[in-house]
Amino acid sequence: MPRSTGRVRTAVTAAVTGTLLLSACSAGGSSKEKLHDQLPDAVRKAGVIKVGGSFTAAPVIFRNPDGKADGLDPDLAAALEKVLGVRLDFQDVGPFANVLPGLMDKKYDIAMSGITDTREREQGVDKDGKQVNDGVDFVDYFMAGIGTVVRKGNPAKVSQIDDLCGHGVAVKKGTTHDDLATRQVKACEHVGKTMKLIEADTDNAALDAVRAGQADAYITDYPKALYNAQTVDGGRTFDIAGQQLQPRPYGIALRKSDRQLRDVLTRAVNTLVTDGTYDQILSKRQLTVGAIQNSVVNGSS
Repeated sequence: MPRSTGRVRTAVTAAVTGTLLLSACSAGGSSKEKLHDQLPDAVRKAGVIKVGGSFTAAPVIFRNPDGKADGLDPDLAAALEKVLGVRLDFQDVGPFANVLPGLMDKKYDIAMSGITDTREREQGVDKDGKQVNDGVDFVDYFMAGIGTVVRKGNPAKVSQIDDLCGHGVAVKKGTTHDDLATRQVKACEHVGKTMKLIEADTDNAALDAVRAGQADAYITDYPKALYNAQTVDGGRTFDIAGQQLQPRPYGIALRKSDRQLRDVLTRAVNTLVTDGTYDQILSKRQLTVGAIQNSVVNGSS
């Protein structure tokens, strides 16, 4: 049932939480000491969980003026520290395309970088269905759809995916939006309208492409699209075109061999949901539209 906050339960959220549902009530009964004791021995002895992320995705994760990690993901990590009794230390891995490969190479324990939980990533296959790695598990904690950033006034009149045909489109490399845009290039070819794809390493580079007229749209996560439309140049340069599309869960990514850590993190996130900390974090970042009711494992499966 909905929590007392009156949050609207979307159809997509219902689909995600309908399977692998973990009881928030039982998770809330876990004390800090109990969760700490359930952590893998190596984590408890080290007293730290190493976190990889790309600090290029405000307001989810970015570098603040002091040079430190800031945003939704670092806020959630700070709250998890309190219930787990260990530190969560972030390292900036550069472009987003480096995040999951670094996790697979064991450069850190988990990844938090506004990572969309997809079946392809869970199964370790690329956009063509080719096996590229063992896949990862996700502890889902947020829902985010697709947003389209355009120049102020939307001169290209973009409102949906099919409108991208005949235009330049910027995406960030290695993202689900990169995959989506690549598929759309082929769809546009079928209707005789070429779509120019611009793959950037950072949000800023993609936004610069739109600002300079090299691209008519930047496809990204809706929270980032909204943030950039509202904050860049005081909201005078960009707009969001159309509505949020295809909401999917964000997840904390882990190697499939780390099931024990995965399950403890799931219980820890649910503890934050139950005690109200989760709502406070989302409210601080003005991201309550993406709130979940329960954390689940691999909600896109």
